[in-house]
Amino acid sequence: MAGAMPMHEITERTAAIVDGYLHVEGPLLPILHDVQATFGHVPDAAVEKIADLLNLSRAEVHGVKSFYHDFQTSPAGHHVLKVCRAEACQAVGGDALGDAIQKALGLDWHETSADGTVTLEPVYCLGLCSCAPAVMLDGELRGRLKPRDAEALAAEVRR
Repeated sequence: MAGAMPMHEITERTAAIVDGYLHVEGPLLPILHDVQATFGHVPDAAVEKIADLLNLSRAEVHGVKSFYHDFQTSPAGHHVLKVCRAEACQAVGGDALGDAIQKALGLDWHETSADGTVTLEPVYCLGLCSCAPAVMLDGELRGRLKPRDAEALAAEVRR
């Protein structure tokens, strides 16, 4: 995605995105979401351009980008697996499920497989507490998982 894209193209496309939000009060979050949708992550060149066009410091834009865990600093894998780490899921085996998923994928939190197939992300509530422990695979919620389900999840993302 943006890794192969020349920097001038990243800054031009980012400028066009920002331009579409200049009439909006508090445009930074929508801009960051659109930049990520465009490039698959928020490139450093985009952060610099956003800061310049919104008259913010790069630190301010970076602070917002790094505060929200959904903003990627590098392109995510083809599949994104989010594992709930909140208390309700932990109380019914979420830690064991998370450990089993990490082992099955050979990844740690916030890592993407070398082949770009899957990114593993911890999240702190998917809103599926009554069906804990829960995960979200490519936007699809799944609940009442057990550590034994980790291998099936890993096989699914490798297809």
